[in-house]
Amino acid sequence: MYMSIKNGFDVYSIIMPPPNITGVLHMGHLLNMTIQDVLIRYNSNKFRDVYWVPGLDHAAIATENRVIDYLKKEKNIEKENISREEFLKYCWEWKDKYGNTIIEQIKNINCRCNWDRLHFTLDNDVSDLVNDTFIRMFNDGLIYRSSKIVNWDCKNKTAISDEEVIYRDVDGVLYYLKYKFVDSDEYLIVATSRPETIFGDVAICVNPNDSRYIKFIGREVLVPIINRKIKIIGDDYVDKDFGSGCLKVTPCHDFNDYKLGEKHKLDFINILNDDGTLNEECGEFNNLSINVARKCIKARLQELDLILKEERYKTRIGFSERTNTVVEPRISKQWFIKMSELSKPALKVVLDGDIKFYPEKFVNVYKSWMENINDWCISRQLYWGHRIPIFYYKDKIIAAHDVQEASKLLNCDVDEIEQDKDVLDTWFSASLWPIVCTEGLLKLPTNDLITGHDIIFFWVARMIVMTYYLKKEIPFRNVYFTGLIRDNKGRKMSKSLGNSPDVLDLINKYGSDGVRFGILLNTQAGNDLKFDEKCCKQGRNFVTKIKNAYRLLNIWKEQCGNFEISDINNDFDKGVCLNEDDISHFERLVDDVECKVNEKFSEYKINEVAMMLYRLFWDDFCSNLLETQKSKVDKIGTKRLFIVFSRLMKLLNPFIPEITVNILQEIN
Repeated sequence: MYMSIKNGFDVYSIIMPPPNITGVLHMGHLLNMTIQDVLIRYNSNKFRDVYWVPGLDHAAIATENRVIDYLKKEKNIEKENISREEFLKYCWEWKDKYGNTIIEQIKNINCRCNWDRLHFTLDNDVSDLVNDTFIRMFNDGLIYRSSKIVNWDCKNKTAISDEEVIYRDVDGVLYYLKYKFVDSDEYLIVATSRPETIFGDVAICVNPNDSRYIKFIGREVLVPIINRKIKIIGDDYVDKDFGSGCLKVTPCHDFNDYKLGEKHKLDFINILNDDGTLNEECGEFNNLSINVARKCIKARLQELDLILKEERYKTRIGFSERTNTVVEPRISKQWFIKMSELSKPALKVVLDGDIKFYPEKFVNVYKSWMENINDWCISRQLYWGHRIPIFYYKDKIIAAHDVQEASKLLNCDVDEIEQDKDVLDTWFSASLWPIVCTEGLLKLPTNDLITGHDIIFFWVARMIVMTYYLKKEIPFRNVYFTGLIRDNKGRKMSKSLGNSPDVLDLINKYGSDGVRFGILLNTQAGNDLKFDEKCCKQGRNFVTKIKNAYRLLNIWKEQCGNFEISDINNDFDKGVCLNEDDISHFERLVDDVECKVNEKFSEYKINEVAMMLYRLFWDDFCSNLLETQKSKVDKIGTKRLFIVFSRLMKLLNPFIPEITVNILQEIN
């Protein structure tokens, strides 16, 4: 760790996970920001030079949706009917008007950030770094373009990341379809929940250990309705006990089928347009939406006597977090980063302990994902975001910072060049966040990263990968994974579900100190929390307890001659007090707790520190010590009580800064 030039103190630094400009403060933000603030204040109280660098993420899909909705409702304008440049102008106007809402809300929970260091992911310096990184990776052969299966949002007509897919349990139907053999009147029964995808079938797969079907491997059957010939193949991936034990293989529209298609070198037939309607591969059903097509195809199958039976069952379906529409696996031409080699040093630094995870159990989760990592799809079919710095001229492709640089490298006129229309995945710029936040102020690595365990792959892993690739350095030394805040049904709190309380309403009701402390008392690292407003009430009651204790001490001070509180530490009366033994015992108890607090902070057991201080103040100080003093109040004893009370306020300060700062200013 390097020393601060400013004052010679050790530097402690945190980079804030940048909230989206479309967001409002929710319970997950509250937990995350509070823990960061606790660490900042704790280290500041240890006389370290602290930096907490805040940020804002441009939130490509979410922002674009907001602007699209605004244009439709307020100006009767469709995105498709205006130019890219005009649409982006509206995006910037929206950002300027609404983009700082969440920052102002974060300030309301007393977060001690370096607000003058606020970064936005579309700032010029960030955009320059994004372009530099893309160009370097492209020239190093790490970025390539290919047609692969991706999560497809049919409403936005773009690829989306796994993190933006929300899975829900829904009632489904298994249709048992007859696939007739080419050379006989027999047929196989194949169960599918998506009969509309039969037009993309390229094989039927059975388990080679399934005695029912071994003899059929290598034979051909006909795809229902269109009668295209496909082979029966064997692979132990197939679950013999699900459905009929026969799996229709549609590589363009199922991730597991895609792997089977690659493994067995099958054909790939895409049946979906980018808006989710069926394409020309589906014949008479061309241009129908999936829901309409399913009904029409079912009717045709019944007409041809190709449905044996239907069976209802529970299934899980992915929905787009941003549009709430069903996500369709779909083959699409996208830009990818080769991750296999990049991931190796990023895995090593965690396994070697250069970067520590709290709780440690997430090391195995990280290890499993990094050892089985797939290439990263980094392109999105949007306007808002970092436009991919790839330029085309005839059959040539080049990466460049702008069209002028590209024209020089390609030796052609600017108007002959076309830039790639896609933008980069928001997580690409987010992966560079440690470099963005430390540039010109701090050195890598920063101390701590506080984040939810649900983005260990999408953000934490990628920051480690990219920082090591660019700097041969780790981005941070420690990662503290918070749990997720869930409702009483176990669902992750989200705006779309409408199951998250308004944080500002809670603060107005219980106070920022009360809400912060109540959440921390009930949350352990890495463990999800079922939110109950009772925890905020518990926090508020604790703050009230502090106020009442302080009020009682001031009453005793008046009874003892109304001495100056500010002189307590400088003019300590050496005489004997009536409650000497009681106070001395408590002082030793505080000494012991203070050591344990430091130990627990070093282990990132913040919840345990909060509970320890809660019991020390409520039980030991208020219920025991103060109660014993009521019958023997004297001046010396009251002064000493103020001293230990002051020590307690300093210990509690990182958790409940508002009341403790006010009290300490009065006492000192």
